[in-house]
Amino acid sequence: MRVRFVMAVALLACAAGCDASTPDSAAASAATTATTTTVATTSASCDYRPTPEDPPADGRDVGLPSGVAAPDVVILLTNHGEITMAMSRATPCTTASISHLATSGFYTGSPCHRMTKAETLSVLQCGDPTGTGSGGPGYTLPDENPTDLKPASTAGYVTYPRGTVAMANTGEPHSGGSQFFLVYADSTLPPTYAVFATLDEASLAVLDKIAEGGVAGGGRDGAPAVAVTIEKALAA
Repeated sequence: MRVRFVMAVALLACAAGCDASTPDSAAASAATTATTTTVATTSASCDYRPTPEDPPADGRDVGLPSGVAAPDVVILLTNHGEITMAMSRATPCTTASISHLATSGFYTGSPCHRMTKAETLSVLQCGDPTGTGSGGPGYTLPDENPTDLKPASTAGYVTYPRGTVAMANTGEPHSGGSQFFLVYADSTLPPTYAVFATLDEASLAVLDKIAEGGVAGGGRDGAPAVAVTIEKALAA
């Protein structure tokens, strides 16, 4: 099991009131000693770190992002409709990686495996082709944490507003991979998740429709009650 990406799920859940656990020490150690590959994008030099201990999910080895220009939007064609993500220029390394994964087919046919409906955390989490919450692309990204989000009432936390799209991670520095979450209602989290895109009103309507279905079994955190699949991802 690829523990480092399981921890991304656990960490997000903690914003809804659980006790955060510590990432697997062996995996964390491997992450700090792995070879770093620097890729120059059009606006930044990005250290993408291969993770041989966490090979690409479902055998989808698409390599590392190249230095191509990032798109203005990435469109998720889901079984519920189109979700258009307007990409941020403030997170060039993250944006380049998401674009790379989208255009290389990494997300094709992948489920959105997690829905939360807690008072402080309202997100749909996607990006793992295995649907287990433990899969990634075989590399990690440098952190590009937000600095402009409004402080929340809880010390050390901020508000990720409705319509935000941000990277999931394990809680360790520079541990983002392919998983991301779409915020359908203002959510309270530490400012340690890179905000790489926003959603327009049409996309939010699709997300709201998915959220209305709730969580399987009627809980606050788990698989969406109605299956959500990214049939294809496009960059434009």
